[in-house]
Amino acid sequence: MAKTDKAPTAGARPSAVLAAPVINLSSPVSGVAGTTVTLTGSGFTGVTAVKFGAASASSYTVVSTTKITAVAPAGSGTVQITVTTTGGTSNGIGFTYTIATPVISAVAPVKGPTSGGNTVTLTGTSFNGATQVRFGNTTAAFAVVSATQITATAPARAAGTANITVVTPGGTSNGIPYTYVVAPTLAAVTPNQGPLAGGNAVVLTGTGLDGATQVRFGTAGAAYTVDSATQITATVPAAAAAAGDVAVTVVTPGGTTSGNVYYHYLPDPAVSVLTPSAGPTAGGNAVTLTGSHLLAATAVSFGATPAMTFTVVSDDEIDAVAPAQAAGTVTVSVTTPGGTSSSAAYTYLDPPTLSGAAPDQGPTAGGNTVTLTGENLTATTEVRFGTDLAGFTVVSDTLLTAVAPPGPAGTVSVTATTPAGTSTSTPYTRLSPPGI
Repeated sequence: MAKTDKAPTAGARPSAVLAAPVINLSSPVSGVAGTTVTLTGSGFTGVTAVKFGAASASSYTVVSTTKITAVAPAGSGTVQITVTTTGGTSNGIGFTYTIATPVISAVAPVKGPTSGGNTVTLTGTSFNGATQVRFGNTTAAFAVVSATQITATAPARAAGTANITVVTPGGTSNGIPYTYVVAPTLAAVTPNQGPLAGGNAVVLTGTGLDGATQVRFGTAGAAYTVDSATQITATVPAAAAAAGDVAVTVVTPGGTTSGNVYYHYLPDPAVSVLTPSAGPTAGGNAVTLTGSHLLAATAVSFGATPAMTFTVVSDDEIDAVAPAQAAGTVTVSVTTPGGTSSSAAYTYLDPPTLSGAAPDQGPTAGGNTVTLTGENLTATTEVRFGTDLAGFTVVSDTLLTAVAPPGPAGTVSVTATTPAGTSTSTPYTRLSPPGI
């Protein structure tokens, strides 16, 4: 308890015996705890205590021998204020405690569902002794946490704004607006499928979507933008588990959507085998892609060039027509709503050519070795003498050795075939054995 006592003027001679103090007047005569009360009287020398009933003043200051200011401590009802000095205790003078009108400074949250049932926290002053909390004209269940805080359970009400008020023995507080919001509904998500990795944009349509505080795909939260009360644009999060359906929900102050709208996470497509894995630079040849999760394919690309055409045969097979490309190896990929496949290699080859055979003649019985020269021969898959297949060995990109097959006497065209096509031909002559 703070006390300030102004000493008498220096040189003054105190009385041998001090008279008891006397209080003639107090102002104000009523108020709440914390009110500063001015006491006017006499004999306020050597003050040792100022009391409001049995409670000591929170603090007091002796202004002069005839004036004291004191701060009322906590209390209730009417009490007697007394001053005690070394000369005794004064007469009592009445002070009546009044109850302050409650004041609400904030509520949180400021919105909630029309169904009610959510907790609303009220902060302010003078909530002690509260007898009622109202949302508009509807009373609410509540608990007084302290003189500065109340927790209330919002009652059900129609959509709109209602003022929250608190009633105590000190009166009714000011009103703070609280908005009742209709429950949101979700009708569709477009597109309704996409990759496991997420990251793609989707549009959610429904009603009551303004004020959305969360968008969820299953249990995963999504980044989103509220476009209007009927539309939200969201970025799909990565799947929390394997491919499949998850419920899409929107949370607003009005509640959570029912969860009857679903989004399908698609598995990533994969291409494991290309048949053939090489072809001519001119393109136009058929290539079969074998893999998994190919059924929803929207594109097939050879490097950066789209396939001329493609047909989805099944979930694990696509037939494509290779586009023209320069010689070299490119990656073939398949794109579905689930993403783009890991790449498979496809090699574009320049067409083969043959420029000569040595020797360029041999017996009809065959069996002799013929050296074939030309270009682009590394990927040779067959060698023919006319229509007859020959055994062969690839020596280099410009050299083959072949074993001439038997055949009738005469000249035939020798060709080499690679995935890029059949070469130009070079002549080879079979000779009849000499007569005996």
